[in-house]
Parts: sequence; C-alpha cells; structure tokens
Amino acid sequence: MPGKRTDVISWDEFFMRVALAASLRSKDPNTQVGACIADANHRILSVGYNGTPTGINDDEFPWKTVNDPLFDKHSYVIHAEANAILNYRGSLKDLDHATVYVTLFPCHECAKTLVQAGIGEVVYLGDKYEGTQDNLISKRILGTCGVSYRQVTLSDL
Repeated sequence: MPGKRTDVISWDEFFMRVALAASLRSKDPNTQVGACIADANHRILSVGYNGTPTGINDDEFPWKTVNDPLFDKHSYVIHAEANAILNYRGSLKDLDHATVYVTLFPCHECAKTLVQAGIGEVVYLGDKYEGTQDNLISKRILGTCGVSYRQVTLSDL
C-alpha cells in the first residue's frame, strides 16, 4: 500500500486561508480583514470579516475616513474579530483557549473582546499599525491577560 500524502498544508495555513477568504467579503475599500476561530481540536468555530451590522444597508453608509463621526466608516463597521465572536452560535465556553486567525493584528477594542471571550491565542498575518498607540495598547492587553500572539507570513504558509 502506498504511504499517505505528506505535502499537506499546516493547520496555521488552513485557518489563515479561511480568514483570508473571509476578508474577501469585506466591502471596505481600504482594509479588508478576515478572522477564523478554531478550537484545540482543529475545528472551525466561527468566521467573520469587517463590515456593517446586519440590518444596515452598506450601500447607504459611508466607506471613507473623515473627521465627522456621523460620516466616518469607523462609526459603523464591526471588526472581523468581533464579528467572528458574534457569529458563533455555540456555547461561549467553547471559545475558551481557542485560537483566532486574523489577517490584521487586532485593535485594542478587539483585543479586549477576544480576552473577554476567552480566546487563548491570536495568530495574525499583518501588523499594519505596529508601534502605534492603539497597537501597543492591544499588545499590552493581550500580554497582561495571558493571550499569546504570533505572526505568520505568507512564506510560512
């Protein structure tokens, strides 16, 4: 009997590719972010991307960054990590020690949400805002709360 195939993709690559696929659903013209939450048994628990809340027609709301919060996209968009948590329909205890694969390092609001949901690890592809105040706050929140984080690159995948 022939041996099994050995050139399969890693779990990191598999889940990050799911997150990348989710990011393709985002209608944000500047930054498309996807997230995939997986448990310790390598099961996908949930997926999310950055977009407007259900019930908001995203054709009628702004997709620009402007100084007026009433017309700024950030006032209306839910981030991919938060959407992945909100999209999960199982028991929140299942998220305990799960891993979130996200195409962009989480902002500080998402870091708080991930910690509160019980996520144990953040695996991210890009760190576009590395070194900014928000990024440093995110890393402090995750580190203080014992949530590990690591970056993977496309060449790793």
